[in-house]
Amino acid sequence: MSSIAETTQPTAAPLHQESPGLWTLAWRRLKRDKVGMIAMVIVIAFLLVMLASRVGIVAGNWSKEAGVSYANPVFMKGAENLEAATVAGGVPVSKVPPVDLSDIDPLAPRYKEWEERAKQISVTETPRSDTLLFGGDKWGRDVIQKVIKGSEVSITVGLIAALLATVIGTFLGALAGYMGGKVNDTLEWFYNIFTSIPYILLVLCFAAVASTPRVAELTFGFNKGIVPIIVILGLTGWTGIYRLVRAEYIKHANREYVRAAAAIGTSHTSRMFVHILPNVSHVCLVQLSQHVVQFIKAEVILSFLGLGVPVDMVSWGTMLAEAQSELVIGKWWQLVAAGASMAILVTAFSMLTDSLRDALDPKIK
Repeated sequence: MSSIAETTQPTAAPLHQESPGLWTLAWRRLKRDKVGMIAMVIVIAFLLVMLASRVGIVAGNWSKEAGVSYANPVFMKGAENLEAATVAGGVPVSKVPPVDLSDIDPLAPRYKEWEERAKQISVTETPRSDTLLFGGDKWGRDVIQKVIKGSEVSITVGLIAALLATVIGTFLGALAGYMGGKVNDTLEWFYNIFTSIPYILLVLCFAAVASTPRVAELTFGFNKGIVPIIVILGLTGWTGIYRLVRAEYIKHANREYVRAAAAIGTSHTSRMFVHILPNVSHVCLVQLSQHVVQFIKAEVILSFLGLGVPVDMVSWGTMLAEAQSELVIGKWWQLVAAGASMAILVTAFSMLTDSLRDALDPKIK
């Protein structure tokens, strides 16, 4: 009887299970997107290589002249390199016919002695390689190491400038959408001013002004390094984020949970950035990833035009500027290395952005 009673006894109700949140659902959707996961792996790989370059694990000797001038890639070993001979001093001495200059040049007898001394000194120097992994530049620096070192500047500029633009656009969009009235009118006026000028012309204008000596005096040398270009891109790239965040705040400002927060006495700041912001954060995240792509390309354009990073630094833009003259003499590997690296990263970031947009869309189950 006891066994029958045990079998007929009702089972305990299962424990309450919380429904997964927005970010958990987004991660699950993102994991199902194979293209998005591959793109994320590529982006993470670029970031890890950039960090390794930053701390000196890789590309620490990128400026070392490891090869001869315009050293050929390893898969072009044995190909003729006339430019290396020209940069080294013209036609080899062995190919110049001997000429007796003792009658017209009193120092001619010493030339042979000086030549022998030069050969002895050159033996003690580290010999330069005729080929490098993917070729060398005019000074014999390894192109692959330059690409890795250049990614440090280009990716850093893109990430920090995009973060700065996202913060500015989100803050101004929250003020305009939530406060409304004169605050909204004033910010809309600023927004219309910035958007009335073509973006690339606005960036070039700011970059030209920042490079003047007068600005250096007023900013105590602030316009050195990559800081100016980060600030320029951040101050000119907030408009798209502002527009979307403002629209989201207008939509959320009168919803029930915001009214409930106001009823219990929360401040406007708390309602804007504690209650509403988490519900529009997916928009900010997608815009952040989009602007990383946009700002990497903008840095390359500015450096290509000579308005980006200083001449003592290397980036993908400066490499493309150098490759412009190298193409004339048939040296294409620096252009391919820098262009392919930028294309792969930008494409992966763009695909990851699309996957994030789909994963964070609450309408997709």
